[in-house]
Amino acid sequence: MTRIPRHIAIIMDGNGRWATQRNQPRTYGHQAGVDTLRKIASESARLGVKFLTMYTFSTENWNRPSEEVAALMGLVLTSLEEEIFMKNDIRFCVIGDMDRLPKDVRAKLEETIEHTKNNKRMILVAALSYSSKWELTRAVREIAEEVKSGKLKAEDIDEETINNHLLTNYMPDPDLLIRTGGELRISNYLLWQIAYSELYFCDTYWPDFDEECLHLAIANYQNRQRRFGKTEAQVENND
Repeated sequence: MTRIPRHIAIIMDGNGRWATQRNQPRTYGHQAGVDTLRKIASESARLGVKFLTMYTFSTENWNRPSEEVAALMGLVLTSLEEEIFMKNDIRFCVIGDMDRLPKDVRAKLEETIEHTKNNKRMILVAALSYSSKWELTRAVREIAEEVKSGKLKAEDIDEETINNHLLTNYMPDPDLLIRTGGELRISNYLLWQIAYSELYFCDTYWPDFDEECLHLAIANYQNRQRRFGKTEAQVENND
């Protein structure tokens, strides 16, 4: 309990395949995934995680069949139960291109963000209509405008400048990235922020990822040495 990751990012993968194995429509898997999200958010808050960032819907997901996209948007509306946030003292935030979202979904998101803004135990971040390349492109455009207007000099651009223009500028980089579902890729998720994150992949489909699975991922993280480019001896000496 002394080495709980401060920030965990999760790629919630496998909902559709989980449903297909049960001869159910993919939307059945997404609904089951929402139930898992509630459990993992509650347990993360209990363990002392301060930031939990969930890859909920990518910009590429807009290319999925329209009926599946509509179902996913509907799930966003029905799954934002403020009781879950208030009971666990969780603040809700969103990163992503909210302008692309349906008006009713955007309104519900903004309402939940407003109503939970004073909660302090943990921040649950939904990466919704999000991709890292989109976020970095947006940041570059903002920085270019500041240079153009004379507010910023090109030679003064550094890592902190970029960090400050990312949507995640209010949180630390993820300590641990978890991907469920057996795939071994990052899928355009927090590419800048996970430069030194510990990566954990498991075969478990997201609807079956329970509290014990979360504990295993954290235990795996705790048994690693984070060196950030230094040697093992340097890290040990600092300890």
